[in-house]
Amino acid sequence: MVTERTRWWRAAGAVAAGALPCLAFPAPALWWFAYVALVPWMLLLRSAPTGRRAALEGWLGGAGFIVAVHHWLLPSLHVFLLPVALLLGVLWIPWALLVRELLGGAPHGWRAAAALVLVPAGWLLSELARSWQGLGGPWGLLGASQWQVPPALRLASVGGVWLVSLLVVAVNCALVLLVAVPRARVPAVAAVAGCAVLTGVVWLWLPRPEASGGVLRVAVVQPGLMADGPDGASGPTTAGTTGTTGTTATATAAAAADAAQRRFDAQERLTGTLVGRQVDLVVWGESSVGADLAARPDLSRRLAALSARVGAPLLVNVDARRSDRPGIYKSSVLVGPQGPTGERYDKMRLVPFGEYVPARAVLGWATSVGKAAGEDRVRGAAPVVMGLPDGTRTGPLVCFESAFPDMSRELTRMGAAVLVAQSSTSTFQHSWAPAQHASLGALRAAENGRPFVHATLTGVSAVYGPSGGRIGPALSTSASTATVYELPLARGTTLFVRFGNWPGGAAVLALAPYCALRGARAVRPGRPAPEPSAPPARTVRGSAARPGR
Repeated sequence: MVTERTRWWRAAGAVAAGALPCLAFPAPALWWFAYVALVPWMLLLRSAPTGRRAALEGWLGGAGFIVAVHHWLLPSLHVFLLPVALLLGVLWIPWALLVRELLGGAPHGWRAAAALVLVPAGWLLSELARSWQGLGGPWGLLGASQWQVPPALRLASVGGVWLVSLLVVAVNCALVLLVAVPRARVPAVAAVAGCAVLTGVVWLWLPRPEASGGVLRVAVVQPGLMADGPDGASGPTTAGTTGTTGTTATATAAAAADAAQRRFDAQERLTGTLVGRQVDLVVWGESSVGADLAARPDLSRRLAALSARVGAPLLVNVDARRSDRPGIYKSSVLVGPQGPTGERYDKMRLVPFGEYVPARAVLGWATSVGKAAGEDRVRGAAPVVMGLPDGTRTGPLVCFESAFPDMSRELTRMGAAVLVAQSSTSTFQHSWAPAQHASLGALRAAENGRPFVHATLTGVSAVYGPSGGRIGPALSTSASTATVYELPLARGTTLFVRFGNWPGGAAVLALAPYCALRGARAVRPGRPAPEPSAPPARTVRGSAARPGR
């Protein structure tokens, strides 16, 4: 009999077990831990006495995972992070029910084999659901923890981060069978061996990105923190001033404008050190320019003169109210010796609460609790590929757009030879966020077979080659510098670029017959769906208990 105290201990254990995988991500970056991190949670779920209990523990574990992986949001969201985590935790309930149904009791034979396929598929569907931008986007996908493992990056070129997630969960599932179900050791060992063989085949025989023979010299300008200034991600002075008095708002606006100007001056000075170094492109971070260039011709002239001195175009990021249309935009703008070239990308996927408040009429109170956007920014309409003077085409992304595999894939399909993400995680400078964000570039590079530049205002900035391996040193959160990287260009198309998220489709196809069968059993009169079989009870003597004895 399960006591009330036991229920509370199990609930606490679910939260803690769900949080464990966070250690596989930066900053701890214990990538190997991902292959065992789900085992405690799955062991708890398989022993749940009822389906309702498994659903509860799946929900609590999912909430624990969200809080652990996103704990650095606390300074901005404060207590609002908890209801967000509870909302997203619901997405793990179907997976929890799958774990109990397929791994509960003493599974063997077909049920053990089915678990090794369907449990990873269920996990992947939860990742796909929460990857929708309206629910926060694909930050903290389990496969992303393998960003520094070359064989895993090779798998990403085949099926994206989704395929890596599938294999990581499959290994965890096999370990649960090895630990808890001796009769299922054969399929469990076969599953682990199969994952190893698949990874080995991809590593040894799949063609690597084909070098085109070209090299692009890209300079990343990272100015560092501005003393007493805004974080660089909060945007123009109109954002975040809701509820202040006129005097306070004016003072805040003046301080922000002063900090933006000092940041511009610092970037200008650092870029000047690149003169004579024969760079092909200079990249500034997100919100590196705090005023619309059409409204500030003086800044436009300074950037054009800087481009002429360095001998390369500048890719800057303007975070300001536009002069030609209403609203605040975050825009990647290419500037050459003659000024802005006309090629401009407006950020399409905005950060929930940071850059807009979902359902503001209902959730607008979040602006008084944390650092939510006082005014929603305006979304861009379409991706843009920009041409450089030497003919190389580059695809810009802004901030957490680098977390979305489909966006970089679309830019590659449009002809981008280099992917560039302009970012700022200054608000979370002393947390795990900068390293987590920078690591995403390795996955996007490997998925697309294209070099990837992650340039930030305050670190961590990093550059990756077409296979996902890091090029040169990463720029830490304490660095203020301009660093040049030589990017080897590649041609050809990866399987992920060609076929997209086929692992997600495969997961749906695998789960559909199972769900149809379960649904048919549930609605059939007099034939309730069976509970997972439990190990036979034992008498005091150790013999199996039988009815009537």
